[in-house]
Amino acid sequence: MKKSGIISAVLSTVISVQSVTCIKSEALPKQNGTMRDITTMELVRDMGIGINLGNTFEACGDWIADVDKQWGNGVLEPVDYETAWGSPVITREMIQGMADEGFGVVRVPVAWSNIIGEGYKISEAYDERIHEVVDWIIDADMYCIINIHWDNGWVNTFPDNKEECMKRYETMWTQIADSFKDYGDYLMFESQNEELGWESVWNPWGSTAGKAESYGLVNEINQKFVDVVRNSGGNNPERHLLISGYNTGFDRTCDPLFKMPQDPANRMAVSVHYYTPAGFAILEDEDAEWAKARATWGTDDDLRELSEQMDMMKTGFIDKGIPVIIGEYGCPIKGKDPDSVRLFLSSVCRAAYERQLCPVLWSTPGGHYDRDACKLADQKLKTLFNEICDSSAKHGNTEEKVEGDVNGDGEFGISDVVLLQKWLLAIPGTKLADWKAGDLCEDDVLDAFDLCVMRERLV
Repeated sequence: MKKSGIISAVLSTVISVQSVTCIKSEALPKQNGTMRDITTMELVRDMGIGINLGNTFEACGDWIADVDKQWGNGVLEPVDYETAWGSPVITREMIQGMADEGFGVVRVPVAWSNIIGEGYKISEAYDERIHEVVDWIIDADMYCIINIHWDNGWVNTFPDNKEECMKRYETMWTQIADSFKDYGDYLMFESQNEELGWESVWNPWGSTAGKAESYGLVNEINQKFVDVVRNSGGNNPERHLLISGYNTGFDRTCDPLFKMPQDPANRMAVSVHYYTPAGFAILEDEDAEWAKARATWGTDDDLRELSEQMDMMKTGFIDKGIPVIIGEYGCPIKGKDPDSVRLFLSSVCRAAYERQLCPVLWSTPGGHYDRDACKLADQKLKTLFNEICDSSAKHGNTEEKVEGDVNGDGEFGISDVVLLQKWLLAIPGTKLADWKAGDLCEDDVLDAFDLCVMRERLV
């Protein structure tokens, strides 16, 4: 049979199943359920550099309910928490602005205990709002990371209330995993924020008493996370997962007592945070008992320390085949020299990216990303970021994409048309390596119209 005859047969099958009118479905971007045959190391590298949607969906506190009772109608809604720590209501435009500035991944910290019901039942309204923002992120051609964040601190009670805390943790992740099970690999789950590790069990500045116990509990919780996700449905048995390091500290996570979980899919990365030196990266303009506030950064010692810290993670994980995401790095603006802020942020980003770590900037309302203008507040910083990770090619990928190459073999041919047909028919096990390559109508929809165009290009 001639090639044109094969294509005609394929097309007629698709149209007969979908409908002869070829009415367009809703946009099916990266959340179409595609799980590509790539390693977690490749996926993390594809992220480029990222940014946090901080002080937003992880905002929490009993006082929020009290305020609503006093000034509202007594019925809490997701927006009450979303705006409680100073954030405006998040819009699609704010998310698109992050993509336009060159970021390839957005980390969305979440306090799922907000409006939680009996038996740790997550609020459907809160879940729907997170879905909406996750969809916007993926629609904007970025990766998304969601986690269980500080969540009003209940994770801190694990050592004293392990059985109940583990029940709560497992119940919450079971619901989250089920809710997002059909998303493709542009969505990553992160086990927890930075609370895994307890000074009440082991004092890092004292003796080693309790150290093994504290690390053991961290490892157990991370293993529970992997087990819950892998035993859930949809794409979760294959989903790429982010494992919280010990208090997300570089040195503590590189300690031999920290163990990555056993994972049948072998699709995991480790999460750490970078706020070093604390006097510059954490404190604003007042000293603390544990550090003195600094307004400047950039001495030879500062740069040497940064290099040593990044080398530690590269040697401890990257060189062993374990991807690393710096889920948070940053510094305040208040009390800081602007040039030092710019130098610090760009230096940390560059040092991480050059060692194949993915750096994700911590950004909150009024901080480094202007949520009203939908762009970085410091455009000189944007230029530096763009130099580190070329945003002119999405996610740093400078290879030219071949139109119609949905199977990812670098060429466009009959096999791509057949694969797209099977995908449109929802044949089990069918996966596209790159849905965007098949969107020949350039309307962010993959449907029979695109198949028609592919057919014409082959005939």
